[in-house]
Amino acid sequence: MTPTIGQQQSLLSIIFSASPVVQLVLLLLMGFSVGSLGVILYKFRQLRAARKESERFLEIFWEAKNLPTINTSSEPLTQSPIAHVFRSGYQELQRLTRGSAKKSGTWGDSESTDLGGIENVERAMRRATTQEVTRLEKALTFLATTAATAPFVGLFGTVWGVMTAFRGLTTASTSSIQAVAPGIAEALIATAVGLAAAIPAVVAFNHFARDIRVLTADMENFSAEFLNIAERHFI
Repeated sequence: MTPTIGQQQSLLSIIFSASPVVQLVLLLLMGFSVGSLGVILYKFRQLRAARKESERFLEIFWEAKNLPTINTSSEPLTQSPIAHVFRSGYQELQRLTRGSAKKSGTWGDSESTDLGGIENVERAMRRATTQEVTRLEKALTFLATTAATAPFVGLFGTVWGVMTAFRGLTTASTSSIQAVAPGIAEALIATAVGLAAAIPAVVAFNHFARDIRVLTADMENFSAEFLNIAERHFI
């Protein structure tokens, strides 16, 4: 049965007539909900761009065998974490190789580097991977905080509303359910809003965490492949 306008207005009137503490709880939960929505939209766009640009970079990397060409082609891919890891390794490799490597930039045209040099490249790529993971995880803490705390904030509003309702029985002329119904209603509203803020946050957090784990594995796999190629052709 569809609620009437009067019933919808009574719900709003319950919210506006709630105690200041419950209203503050509802306002805080609404802030959590709006903030979570903003973070979800931002992370969705960021991670989607990271996946697409990483796929594009891997195509460029395996189709071309010229390091400067790959580096130049990867520069527009600013959202690809794998491209950032490659550029860090390539820049370190440039500093370590001499002579023909800087002139031709092809696999195997350079003079040898020592094992310590390759270890420097590995450290540079590992450092870049850590930086990219940190960038991708930015703002996920807010989703985790919302998912963990919003139900308890709503529960606090519920407990306070129930306390207020039963305390009102001492001054009420009757002890029937009608005397405590408004207080219990505002208490349940706080619980519902808390759950409404927490559920999308925990679902989005788990989804984004999985995407970041996949991207992290891709960066680690690419680093291993790049180091194998560098060891074969530059040592």
